[in-house]
Amino acid sequence: MTLPANELQERFALARSMAFEAGAIALRYFNARERLVIETKADAQDVVSIADREVEELIRSRIAASFPGDAVIGEEYGVSAGTSDYTWVVDPIDGTSPFVNGMPTWCISIAALRGEEIAIGVIYVPCNDELYASAMGMGATLNGKSLRLDESRNIRNAVTGIGANHHVTPAAVASIVEKLLDAGGNFIRNGSGALMLAYVAAGRLVGYYEPHMHAWDCLAGYCLVKEAGGWHHPFPVQGDGLTKGSPVLAAASGAVNDLRAIAGL
Repeated sequence: MTLPANELQERFALARSMAFEAGAIALRYFNARERLVIETKADAQDVVSIADREVEELIRSRIAASFPGDAVIGEEYGVSAGTSDYTWVVDPIDGTSPFVNGMPTWCISIAALRGEEIAIGVIYVPCNDELYASAMGMGATLNGKSLRLDESRNIRNAVTGIGANHHVTPAAVASIVEKLLDAGGNFIRNGSGALMLAYVAAGRLVGYYEPHMHAWDCLAGYCLVKEAGGWHHPFPVQGDGLTKGSPVLAAASGAVNDLRAIAGL
């Protein structure tokens, strides 16, 4: 599908500028996190802070100012309806648990759909000053350098990211890890699914699997992986699919079949 160049490029430019601006705010909070008020959501491991809310408010305000007809879905403030073909999908800080515990593995994740197509995916990692950026048909970059996945990499000669949360039973996670290790693979988990998807696009991980993720955690990463030459499992974007969550799997071509078998997808 070909998108009108100007409308896509303008939104792509906005996504990148918002990521830097939002990242600067989040980094200030991160560097003064001892003063943050932390709240729990679904369980004691699912946390939120004023930083998450302020970053999402900033992103929403920038979108409203530039493209008032666009819809927005964000982790902290839910759905704002729009009249255009575009829907922004935002996680203001993915990896809030690492964030509040002083670890650098958190990021700003900004995606945009045009209709049912993932048109834009931008992930910014403030602690490392890394901007992963992609748009439909424009490729993927890391700090301006083109990303292209190596087809020779697989689960046995590279590392896979695995995610877990309160939606998934401990037994299910243990089974995934066991299957991966039995197949000759190895794994990491860094606390941010969005960041690990960006790592797939950059070739740092050969794949990423999480049995249940929300759209705001994965759509930007999905765009990055696809534009870098990888594959991802479809995410349901029709109806309430964007708010309910789904299994997430993305990989370089050499790991797709193994990881689909492990995930049962």
